[in-house]
Amino acid sequence: MDLFTNFPLWSAFAAIIFAQVVKVPIEFIATKKVHWGLVFSTGGMPSSHSAAVTSLTTAIGLAEGFGSPYFAISTIFAVIVMFDATGVRRHAGEQAIVLNKLVADFNHFITEAKMWPEQAEKEKQAKLKELLGHQPIEVFFGAVTGIAISCFIYFFLL
Repeated sequence: MDLFTNFPLWSAFAAIIFAQVVKVPIEFIATKKVHWGLVFSTGGMPSSHSAAVTSLTTAIGLAEGFGSPYFAISTIFAVIVMFDATGVRRHAGEQAIVLNKLVADFNHFITEAKMWPEQAEKEKQAKLKELLGHQPIEVFFGAVTGIAISCFIYFFLL
């Protein structure tokens, strides 16, 4: 396939972009705050990783056939990515939450222990990234997003 007419490739990219952008209004509905940084961050609803791999897999199935070896390879790849999103990456995020709490508690203890006045400028410590992985529901809706994007492009735009 020519790069510019590669339906599976562009379908996956469209799913990533859609999943990342739609996080902003979903966050606004949930918290009444606009957080544009979500467009460029990991984690959150829906999972752009799941959207990408399911969009890629669906597009390959539609273009090459659901019995093709390419579809089989892509399906296994998608399962591994989604398992990782809810497993290893999620647990790393949970550990980051605990570590950030320990660092905050330690810093509070040090501040209380000191008897001299605080300095005018303190270096801010960057928090470990807590939003690494996904809840299973975020992965599910990422997968639904990816499938829907591929089907939409295939049936309405091609």
